[in-house]
Amino acid sequence: MTDKSSATASGRTVISTSRAGLAWGLLGVVAFSFTVPFTRVAVGGLSPLFIGSGRAVIAALLAVVALSVTRQRLPRGVQWVCLAVVAGGIVVGFPLLTSFALMTAPASHGAVVIALLPAATAVMAVIRGHERPPVAFWVMAIIGAVAAIVFASLQGGGFGHLTLSDLLLFGAVVAAAIGYAEGGLLARELGSWQTVSWALVVAAPLMIVLTAVAWVQQPPAGTPVEWAMFGYLAVVSMFLGFFAWYRGLAIGPMAQVSQVQLVQPVLSILWAALLLHEELTWPTILGGIVVILCAGIAVRTRLNRIAPD
Repeated sequence: MTDKSSATASGRTVISTSRAGLAWGLLGVVAFSFTVPFTRVAVGGLSPLFIGSGRAVIAALLAVVALSVTRQRLPRGVQWVCLAVVAGGIVVGFPLLTSFALMTAPASHGAVVIALLPAATAVMAVIRGHERPPVAFWVMAIIGAVAAIVFASLQGGGFGHLTLSDLLLFGAVVAAAIGYAEGGLLARELGSWQTVSWALVVAAPLMIVLTAVAWVQQPPAGTPVEWAMFGYLAVVSMFLGFFAWYRGLAIGPMAQVSQVQLVQPVLSILWAALLLHEELTWPTILGGIVVILCAGIAVRTRLNRIAPD
């Protein structure tokens, strides 16, 4: 085989691998994009505390099975502390905060605020990884945050007027960003899906207690549709979606695959309109575009900075 044919074959392999990584990443994002609208449906008959904690309990059971079947080694030492941080962000914080927020906030509204997540995750990764990104990164991250706050304020009844649901959504973004950033670093040691699975196990005792409390306070009495949405949140949003997402990141290129997450809020807004018949207003559309663009530029600026390393 000539050098030229070898290079051609190698190039085709790289392209094929890149497409596979993007395909798995997109599959994960599509799975996650239903989380906000399905949570909005589920809180119609199930308590937000039950939804946020109960889905984690079911996902933890699946995680125990997966870890046992594949005979994964136990985390060691400080890894347990890191897992507690991951669990606090993506297992406890984000599900509970979004569940309570979406009791009153429309799904499309929540999707716009949560569109900050890619940029917020990048900020947390910069802080946690001790990186020094260019000024443009911080500028776009700040503009994106301000845009999201302005959007939430105007939707809440006037500039400077943030509702409780908005504060809960912003808290959910911060919690998830911390969990994603810490989990991304820990995944290099434990593996991608293993990190999520162990985080679910770590959070399981607390989530079991919260589920029991929620059951006593308000016994679940949802409709079949609401229970179906809850099942999706537990099995797909909380567990299987991470398998596809992290497999895509593992195949890579990680820099390209990670940017697929910017499609998620667009899809969430679309599902809210198609499935929940929420009206797509111009403020929602424009607010989503501005926040997503700012997040995209901030993430790309950071990726360009660290790409040569």
